[in-house]
Parts: sequence; structure tokens; C-alpha cells
Amino acid sequence: MSDKASGEQSQGGINGSGALSHVYIQHPPLRCNVPGVQGLYYDDGNKLILAPSSDHVLSWKVGTSSELDPPSSDFVGDGPVLFIRYSLDAKLIGIQRSHHEIQFKNRETGQTFSYRCKTDSERILGFFWTDCPSCDIILIKTSGIDLLSYEPDMNSLRLVEAKRFSVSWYVYTHESRMVFLAFGMQCTMFYGFQFSSGGIVRLPKFEMTMAKSEANHKPVLASEDVHIVTIYGRIYCLQCDRVAMRLNLYRFYRDAVVQQGALPIYSSKVAVSVIDNVLLIHQVDAKVVIMYDIFLDSLSPISAPLPLLLRRHLVSSRQGVQVEDSLTSAYSAMIYGDNWIFLVPDLICDIDNSLLWRISLDLESIAASSSDVPSILEFLQRRRSDPSKIKTLCLRMMCAIILERRPISIITRAIDVLVTSYSYCIRVENAFQGGNRSSKRTENSSGQIATSSNFVSAESSGETINRSKSIIEVAENKSKQSMTRGSDDEHVNHAGNSDGKGSFNSLSDGDDNPNLDAMKIHLGLQCGSSRIDSGVSNQLETQPTSVAISPYEMFEFIFAPVEEELGADPSYLIAIIVEFLRCSMKEKFRVHPDMYAMVIQMLVRSNRYGELAFFVTNKILEPSKEVALQLLEQGRQNLQIQKLGMDMLRQLSFHHDYVTILLQEGYYLEALQYARKHKVITVQPSLFLEAAIAANNSQHLAAILRFFSDFTPTFNITSEYDRYCTILSEMS
Repeated sequence: MSDKASGEQSQGGINGSGALSHVYIQHPPLRCNVPGVQGLYYDDGNKLILAPSSDHVLSWKVGTSSELDPPSSDFVGDGPVLFIRYSLDAKLIGIQRSHHEIQFKNRETGQTFSYRCKTDSERILGFFWTDCPSCDIILIKTSGIDLLSYEPDMNSLRLVEAKRFSVSWYVYTHESRMVFLAFGMQCTMFYGFQFSSGGIVRLPKFEMTMAKSEANHKPVLASEDVHIVTIYGRIYCLQCDRVAMRLNLYRFYRDAVVQQGALPIYSSKVAVSVIDNVLLIHQVDAKVVIMYDIFLDSLSPISAPLPLLLRRHLVSSRQGVQVEDSLTSAYSAMIYGDNWIFLVPDLICDIDNSLLWRISLDLESIAASSSDVPSILEFLQRRRSDPSKIKTLCLRMMCAIILERRPISIITRAIDVLVTSYSYCIRVENAFQGGNRSSKRTENSSGQIATSSNFVSAESSGETINRSKSIIEVAENKSKQSMTRGSDDEHVNHAGNSDGKGSFNSLSDGDDNPNLDAMKIHLGLQCGSSRIDSGVSNQLETQPTSVAISPYEMFEFIFAPVEEELGADPSYLIAIIVEFLRCSMKEKFRVHPDMYAMVIQMLVRSNRYGELAFFVTNKILEPSKEVALQLLEQGRQNLQIQKLGMDMLRQLSFHHDYVTILLQEGYYLEALQYARKHKVITVQPSLFLEAAIAANNSQHLAAILRFFSDFTPTFNITSEYDRYCTILSEMS
């Protein structure tokens, strides 16, 4: 892909109200149509849209600038602009003036200097800034690449290393820190390098496959047919084969580049985007998008091809009609225009109209498009673009399929998805906490952080890093920061910060675990406390959250609401809850006591005491003080259930509660014997004495007084002792 971009209510769609689509661009776009500009350029290292004019360059920060914000401006002098980029620390501007010269300007001092080709036979193809420790800028020429370091004292560039080989064109993304250099008659041979703050990695030379159209005709691969994308922390290269009408996928290992399948294409022109780890293949001629979730190496599309729509948030239905008509007339011919440039990972630059659009997924539409709820839940649990919205959507889907009384097998699969997702989050969170502690220890002991502790790689940490092969992954230094603070910014640059500090790509040894990769992207677990209605979304949005749903949230937002809706016969819901308890026990999760209380209440209300006794004796209901007290409260009409509650208190050694309940039931002698045997001294003597008085038994009262006089030495000198002695005399 060329880096040059020139050369809360209803939503309306451009193809009509309510038009079905899973992918859309959000209105309003970022407008860059300033008079006098000479094209648009995208600086992906700094997330800037650059628009050079006659002697200035205007810049808009992608993601923070609005259509009303004025752009920043820098004076760059007169002259042609073939390419332009800011340094990662924003102190320098590099302007390619010709195929043989790049001019650099120091923004602080205003001084300029130039770097020129040594011979006329070589041409400059482009350049990019890097956070590599050994160099600051990589210059790509037809004769190879130059690694250059900026010398601020001399205000010049120093050649660090020159790598000489023939280059026809190149592709580079700052997100991956990888550059591919094409050579050969068909431009299908490649050199590959990764320049990151962790150092330089050179890939083995590799070749991309191209089908032959005719016996004597060999197609030439173009730069716009090669795309570098990052999905689940893994770097892929997608190569469009127009003859075979397929998109080849390549993965990069330390010692090999391996083709890992191909995706069909249905258009002579395709473009690629990645939104929230979902791969979008734009079939430009057909004006549709096909989505893929490249997870566990699955190459099946998520849904049928659907159009890309233009949407905006509307404040009223009447205004919505007016806005939709306006958008339709203004932009209906613009979708997939000839001069649309797709920028990795999720931007579209419309050169004709000087607009920058951001691509988004309509997760609600995706969820509504399939009846396979467990699979949709798996898909949603891997997303992180809007954690509060995704979590609310998952909760509502679970409530819906239970209220619809779907088969228990389907409900069980859905529950297993949610419980497993939460389990992965907990494991990865623990792994990160362990890694952070290890990193701090290394820093304290040696004065500097070792390379191996700077980050947790995309393979995770702890017991999960024992692997056998090597694979290039995007480092997650910045991802770790976003997890720690619960960030839900969907445009985090996984490869590192734009200033080039403290983030780099990893070379980890082993096959990747995509489950953990996906889970590490959205940590920061929180529990909600309101019901599953419009208030759920509002509450979840007020706090950092992940898409994973905790056992408490399962009870609060799913089981408690549907229990009220299902009504009379609890058999169906109880069967579902048993499956939930089974999944939770498998993952060793503690279920909220209110869940057990609800099961007990439902069984008692339907007089299913035998089933309740079975659940207790087989520990389907986990023994606890709360469960025992609930059994005692709900089992007043059933001695077997009361006995199970008392036995549970005794077995769990809740001696104080056991004695108190015996006293409440009038069994004060048994309570006294138990208190003496288990040395329970927390129950007030007056409770035993009052129980004997209530029974109007002077002998028992005398025995209890004698017991506390013997075993509680200070009891004889209390006013209570004198009072109960007086009462005993009166009773006698």
C-alpha cells in the first residue's frame, strides 16, 4: 500500500433506511479540503494526515481532530513534495523533493539539510522513521536500503549501514515495523526486515506465488497488491493474485515465511482493512465487504458479502430523514470511489473530496445476522472496540435465548463460551502481574531492564511460553498499558508508541495461542450491579470494563432477570443453572452465594425437597455459610432440609452460628453441650439462661448457672449472675 494518500438513537444508511450492513463509515469525516494543498499524505508513524501547500505543510491528528479543529502548520519552503513524514519525536520533518533528494528540517531551530543519492543511476523510492536503537531513519532506494542516524550537533545524517540489492518497490507499516522490498522480473521475490526498538530482524528471502494467465505472459506484482496487517498480535502479509482471483496469506517465522491459505476474491480490485482484529476484504468493483475472523487459522467468512454504508448518529426520526436524504444526494456516488485510498488498519482517504473516513463494525448487526448464538458469543468475546457495548450485547443475547427456551445443549455451549472467556482473562491477568513483578526485580537488580523483561510477548507468559517454534509477533508493551488502565481505545498501535520509546516487536519461540492473544487485548475486569435493561449499558459505560462476564454478572444480569420472567415451572432454568455451576466448577470459579440462594428458593417453592437434598448432598450447591442459612430459612416446613443446613454449618465449623440456631430453636441443653465440646465462648451466657427461663425449668437454669460459674471465672462477679440467681430463687 502506498503511504501517499493523493496519487444514541437510530442510524441511517446511504442505501436506504435500515439497509443491512455489517461495516460502515461514520459521518462526519475529517475534512482536509483546504484551498491550495497539493495532495494528502498519511504519516502512520505519528497518525497524521499531511497536506503540503506551496510552502507549508498542514497536519491533522487522526483520532483527535474534528472537522472543526484547525490543522497544525509548519513552514517547509518552496519546492515539489513527493513524500513527507515527521520523525517519531516530531522534531524533524523529512520531505522528498525528487527521486534523488530528501530535505530535512529541524522544527526547533529551523535549520535544513539535504540527503542526496550518490549516483544518478539510483532512485529514492521512499523513507520512514524508526525507533530502532541503531538508526533513526530508513532510506529505500533502487539499489538497496540505507540505515541512517541523525546527528543533532552536526545537523546531518550519518550512514550506519548500507544493504545493497535491487529493489523495485516496497511496502511498510509502522504498526508492524516491517518493510518488504520487492525485486525480480515479476516483483514476486522479497527481502523483509523488521526495524523496532528491540533491534533489527532480517527475514529469509522469500517468493510470493502468482498464477500464469497465458503461456508466454507472466503478470507483474504491484505494490498495491501487497498488504501488511496485524491480527491478534500476529503479522500477516496478504497478496492479491488477480489471475487466480485469490488473496494469499503469509505468516512470518524467524527462519521461514509460510503461506497459510488463501481467501477467494470476487473483484479485480480489492482493498484490505483490519477492524478490531477482524479482517475486511473490500471487493471494490462489487462494492461489498467480506469479513473474516482469522482465529485458530479459520478462513471462513463471518457472514455473506454486504455493502459498506455511510452512517451517522441521529437525534430524531424527523431529522434522520432529512439527514439521510442529504447524505444520499451528497455521497451516494462516493462509496468505493476510484480515488479512495485504504490506509492500514481502518482508514479511508477520499482524495477527490479531501475527506478521511474511519471504518467501523456494526456488532449488533453481525450478532443479529446469525442464529448460532454460541459462535456469535465467541466472536464478540474476541472483540474489544467497545467493551461496555459488547458486554451488554452478550448479556442480552443470553437472556433472549433463555427466555426463548432454546434447547439446553445450545444454552450450555453459550454458557461455556462466556465462562471460558472469563477464565482466560483471569489467567492472562495473573500472567501479566507475574511478568510485571519479574521485570521490576530485574530492573532493581541490574540497573536496567533486560530485553526479555521489557514486555510480555503475544504468546503470553508463565506456563504458556514453553513453545517449540519461533514467530514474529507484535509486541504488546502498549497493549499492557491499556490493559492495566482498562483502555477501550480501538486504535491502539500494538507495535509501539509513536515516540519510539519502550515498545518493540517480539521474536518468541513457539506456536502462538490465539485464545490468549485475543484475551490479552481486553483486560480490566469489573462487575456490574444493575439489571439487564437500558441501565446495564449506562452503568457499564461509567467504569473500566472488559468484554468478559464474571460469574457475579452472570447471576445479576442473566439469571436473576430471567427467573422473574420465566415464572411458574423452574425446571428449565434450574437445568441451565446446573450447567453454569458445572462450567464454573470446571474453571474453579467461586459462584456468588445469591445464585445458590435462588436455586434453593426455586426448588422449595415448587416443593422439590428431594431434588434439593440431592443437590446438597452431591455438592452441586457448594457448601457455605450462606447456603446453610438459606437451607435453614427455606426448609422450615421440611425437617430433612433443616438438618442438611445444620449439618453444613457443623461440617464447615461455623460453631457460633450452630449454637445460636440451636438456642433459637429451643435446644439450649444441646447448644450448651456443643459449646462446651467445641469451646465456643462467643455466645453470651444470657442467651442460654433466658432459654431456660422461657422453658420455666429451674433445674436447667441452676445447671446453666453452675456451668458458667465453673467455666467462666469472671461470670460470678457480674450483675447478670446476681440477677439470674435472684430469678432462680423466685422460681424455686
